[in-house]
Amino acid sequence: MSTPAAVEITGLVKRYGSATAVDGLTLTAGRAQITALLGPNGAGKTSTIEICEGYRRADGGTVRVLGLDPDRDARGLRPRVGVMLQEGGLPPAVRAGDYLRLMASFHAHPVDPGVLLARLGLTGSARTPCRRLSGGQRQRLALAAAVIGRPELVFLDEPTAGLDPQARHATWDLVAELRSCGVSVILTTHFMEEAERLADQVVIVDHGRLVAEGTPAALTGTDGQLRFRAQPGLNTDSLLSALPGGTAAKESPEGHYIIEVAGRVDPQLLAAVTAWCADHGVLAKDLRVESRTLEDVFLELTGKELRS
Repeated sequence: MSTPAAVEITGLVKRYGSATAVDGLTLTAGRAQITALLGPNGAGKTSTIEICEGYRRADGGTVRVLGLDPDRDARGLRPRVGVMLQEGGLPPAVRAGDYLRLMASFHAHPVDPGVLLARLGLTGSARTPCRRLSGGQRQRLALAAAVIGRPELVFLDEPTAGLDPQARHATWDLVAELRSCGVSVILTTHFMEEAERLADQVVIVDHGRLVAEGTPAALTGTDGQLRFRAQPGLNTDSLLSALPGGTAAKESPEGHYIIEVAGRVDPQLLAAVTAWCADHGVLAKDLRVESRTLEDVFLELTGKELRS
């Protein structure tokens, strides 16, 4: 008998009155993988995760977490799943170390709280009440609480929000270590670099529907970009006429130019761009070769407008 997926969602629907937050969503998150669930505000991510965690009931479709129904089988599922609470879930008057020891007491074989405190740079804050922790410290404490019970599956909601670079990299290392130990991770984040760095599988949702899924490499593809800065208003049609076929040129934003090519940027393309700039008296600044990023894909699929 095959092992069930970490999370399997089929035709999920969730409504709030006349508004449909999740509209027939279908996705699968594999075992011992990091799956990043991405989408703009209002895309249905939170509702989907809360249904998986057993905090909300679906209005349609099916959800299986570790092969179980998160609503009907909640008692058997909870000891196997870790959930990262946002800072509002931490008891304000309880000391950080005491809170983590309390969470450890709920599990049969917890990680040593002292080890987790040290790993996440919280040893010096162990005697500090949660309300006096910085935002970043609360984030790290919430992460520690989510993983202290050695879960088979952990849901991480914006795990590095508000963290400094050192704490962010320590968190990334811990999440990668969870995967190497066979733990399945469902990650929600607005930090595209985080998703691109950590995720084995990326799922992008918008308006409650699946719009793309795949590995970061598959979603970003192999297309290359050549970028440079110069005075605004260059004639991109003239530039394009000097370049090999299959390329595109645009100015976005003002004074920033992007040359896109199917495949990798080669020396011939670079030479053609610099030659055109020299012929037209253009000083190209910050000339660099880049690959298409997950953020590029995300914006193409979900749009660039701000959402509340």
